[in-house]
Amino acid sequence: MILTGSAIIENYKKGHIVIDPFIMKNVNPNSYNFRLDKYLKVYDSPILDPKKENTFTTIEIPEEEGYVLEPGRLYLANTVETMGSTHFAPTFNARSSVARLGIFINLSATLCDIGFIGQITLQLFAVHRVRIYPYMNIGQIMFWKPEGEIKLYEGKYQSSKGPQTTKIYQDFKVQKERFVING
Repeated sequence: MILTGSAIIENYKKGHIVIDPFIMKNVNPNSYNFRLDKYLKVYDSPILDPKKENTFTTIEIPEEEGYVLEPGRLYLANTVETMGSTHFAPTFNARSSVARLGIFINLSATLCDIGFIGQITLQLFAVHRVRIYPYMNIGQIMFWKPEGEIKLYEGKYQSSKGPQTTKIYQDFKVQKERFVING
């Protein structure tokens, strides 16, 4: 069951949903519009290795002139808002107006686990050259009522601030440790 706009407001006031800062005009019939922060990260190498910490460059988006996304390039960005919930499962997507410009804000990871609270990392990908601006409403978050026992997220991206590059290399270390212990 998805929460309506009025239920989002009610649960925000109860502390069951975190959206900081909260802007009342960003509440929609069944979602909340969130904004793009001012930094992007781009990986330095054309070949990324999940077993290693990949290097990146940070770009600050100029407020007045914006920044042009190039097609075929992945940009990591983040929400201005710190968001999440210990009671609901959030999902997010691009606003339809942004999607109509040919911008994907996430390529495959649309679910935030229950218990995640932080700035959400966005995976920006443009179909053609398109200009973005800091603080523009870029996406919307929805909150879903879970069924069953809730186990809160305690993963490596908890309390994220700023765009997060992949930390999948940490999984390989854990797998190797398990193999040595169990092997």
